[in-house]
Formats: sequence, C-alpha cells, structure tokens
Amino acid sequence: MTRTDRAGAIVTRAPGKLFVAGEYAVVSPGEPSVLIAVDRYLTVSLTESVDAGSIHSPEYSRMPVRWTRGEDGLTLDREHHPYDYVIAAIEASEGLRAERGLHPRFFDLHIESGLDDPSGRKFGLGSSAAVTVATIAAIDEFYGFGLDARGRYELAMLATIAVAPNASGGDVAASTYGGWIGYRSPDRDRLRAARSEHGVAAVLGSDAWHDAEITRLAAPAGLDLLVGWTGHPASTERLVSGVSRGTNVTGDAHAGFLEGSRDCVEDLWRALAAGTGDEQDATTPPDRLALDALRRNRRLLQALGERTGVTIETDRLRILCDAAEAIGAAGKPSGAGGGDCGIVLAPADADVAGMLRVWETNDIRHLTIGVHPPEGEHHAG
Repeated sequence: MTRTDRAGAIVTRAPGKLFVAGEYAVVSPGEPSVLIAVDRYLTVSLTESVDAGSIHSPEYSRMPVRWTRGEDGLTLDREHHPYDYVIAAIEASEGLRAERGLHPRFFDLHIESGLDDPSGRKFGLGSSAAVTVATIAAIDEFYGFGLDARGRYELAMLATIAVAPNASGGDVAASTYGGWIGYRSPDRDRLRAARSEHGVAAVLGSDAWHDAEITRLAAPAGLDLLVGWTGHPASTERLVSGVSRGTNVTGDAHAGFLEGSRDCVEDLWRALAAGTGDEQDATTPPDRLALDALRRNRRLLQALGERTGVTIETDRLRILCDAAEAIGAAGKPSGAGGGDCGIVLAPADADVAGMLRVWETNDIRHLTIGVHPPEGEHHAG
C-alpha cells in the first residue's frame, strides 16, 4: 500500500509473512511452498532531501547482537541487519534509475516496524523482506518507475539476494502480493549473473526468472489458522546453512526430502486452489487434504532435522504441534524452525481452547494474527 501524507512524504506499508509449508525445500529453484502475508506491518516514509540521504529507525537501533557457543568457541550470529536490506534496495533501485536515464535525487527514509514485540524481540514474521518490499515500493513511487507487483517483487528479490545469496524470496513474494500464495523460487545464481552482465533493467521481466512462480491461493475452507510464538527468536540463515552443511544436497536422502516435500505441498496447493474455483482432488475433501499435507510436512522436517543434526523442531515447537494434533488439528514449525512461530490449521469443531491452555502452560504465546488481504495483481510464471 502506498500513499502520500499531509507533509508530502511517500508512505508505504508491507506486511510480514509466515511460511505454511515447503520450508528448506523452497531454497531449491522450482520447489513449491505455501506462505501467507500477515496483518502485522512495516512502514517506510520517504521524503526528498538535498545533498545526502538518510535512514532512520528506532527499532533497528535497539537490535541485539546474538552469540552462540560452538565446537570452535564463541561465534557471533551474523545474520544481516535490516539496514543491509535497505541499502541493497536503494542500490538496486538506483541501478534501475541510472539505466532508465532518470535524474538522480536524494531522499530520507523513516522506518517503523510492527513485526516485533515491544522489547524488540523478533516474532519471525519476515522483517527483512518487509523492509525491502516497502523500500522498493517507496522508491518506485518517488522515481515514477511504474512497476507492477511482479516488477516490485523482482526488484526486491534482486536486492535480497545481494545480501543473502541463498534466500528463497518466498517472504518477498508474500510481502508483495498479500493473502495466501503458492511460491517457487528462481535460480538465484542465474539472477546474479544476469544482473552483473546486463544490469537491473534488463533482468526485470526476463527469462532469468523462469523457475519462479507466484500463484494466488484461497484460505482453507473449514479450517482456522492459529499462530503460536515460542518466545525464542531464530536465525533463518544460520539454520539453513546448518542444514546445508549437514546434508549432501545431491544425495539420495536430500532428493527424497525434496520429493516428499513436493508431494505434500502440491497436495496443499490443490486443497487451497479449491477455494479459487480451480480444479481440485475430487476424492478427498479439501480440508482433510490440507490437514494431511501439513502433518506430512511436519514429519519431513523432523526427519531432516534428525539427519542433519539441526534442531528444527524445538521442545516448545514440539509441544505446540503435539497439542494441535491431539485435538484433530495439524501443526508444524513455520519457516526454518529453531524457535520463532508454529502454525496450526484447526477444524471448526476442534477443542482450540484446550490446545491454547496447553500452550499457555508451556509459555507458548498465542499471537492474534490474521491474513493480510491480497493486493496487486495475480501473476504466475
């Protein structure tokens, strides 16, 4: 959403995200996933300036530096600061501006985040993607690029992989499009090479994106979405790197993981496509298909964690998910796991109150999160 306030500032807002299914597999180009955009937001205000630009954010200045203890001693958690993504978004946009022959201008950015708790702890709602998407949208309006939703996603994705080369971009797509989406990632190596050789403008809309897909899905009919937060933030980059180190990405085990993920996520796509009027599985009701797919995806992530030695499903995430399954619902970690959030799809007649009592007893916080409605246009392929 973009608007101009009374002071003449360009104000853009981008929602956070949650992964529903397909984590870890989605980093491989063309593998499917499902995400939602959530009704928690990051806001960027842009005002024109003279001689220099600036970036301001009260939230980011309070972000802690985390450290861990490993076999080689103490290590800093070097997951990128959100300012890294803002700078990358500015650089990608300035590249497009120069290639289009537009006159350079300066601007100030003011950033406010509603994606964390009041103390600054991360919920795992994709603040890096949201700040990238909101910054791109503000600069798009400032320079008059005239980008559509697909163009903003692609420009934000180029900025994202300049900071985090292996990022799938699912969070970028969710923050751009809103609602429930099916997503397949592009080949990031191809994108970086194309940008280096041809520039930003030539990459936008090119066949370098042919692995990427963004498909509009519907909310699951007859199922309620619930979100629980474990109180422990997690580093997505660290977890994904740990899984990569702990597995042979070309081996039979990883090929089996990708196949299993593809099967259950495509089942979930079919269940959610039923609400859009698209063709669906005629033999299994969509709600049962969705619940089964989510449970299978949880088992796949459990096996992946065991095989790689990475704690994807922490004790609190296990309790969260087990409590869901005990009432006939389905639950799983959202995103890379290791903390942050778990998501649940629950039938209307499930004892949700009983599940929430288990969560409360185990210090799992029920987040009152809804789905940000779809915006922009649908684009696939």
